[in-house]
Amino acid sequence: MRLFRTALGLALILALAFAVNVPAGEEHHHGHHAKCAKACSDCQRACDSCATHCAHQLAHGKKDHAKSLATCQDCATVCSAASSIVSRRGPFSRVICKSCAEACARCGKACEAFPDDKHMKMCAEECRKCEKACKEMLEHEGKKKTRKPKEPEKESK
Repeated sequence: MRLFRTALGLALILALAFAVNVPAGEEHHHGHHAKCAKACSDCQRACDSCATHCAHQLAHGKKDHAKSLATCQDCATVCSAASSIVSRRGPFSRVICKSCAEACARCGKACEAFPDDKHMKMCAEECRKCEKACKEMLEHEGKKKTRKPKEPEKESK
């Protein structure tokens, strides 16, 4: 029991340290990271589910689902990586978000080829949401990097 309390206490300290270490003025950007990470996680689950659906369709002889099966599997993997990296605000957040937006665009397009399939339509919608969230995060990151640093205040004589 004592070991559990120690571990819980350490986890709380680490969580608070991370929360406190968000630089002043960065809270707004942190919100974009959190929104993007959630959209990526949601999309990953939708793509995994859709890949299973496509596999069932293939098993029933619908060979036109082969491409969407592959795109859903790859998109789910990219989205999973993006969610992890972006949620911790890792140094490769921009790189993975660019890749994730591209993967979601392609997967969404592949799933939209089946407009009468409810499962495929749902996956395409999640892909579009994730693509949008990644692009918004990239846009806000770009704005953050192009800001000029404040000039030091001059002393009055």
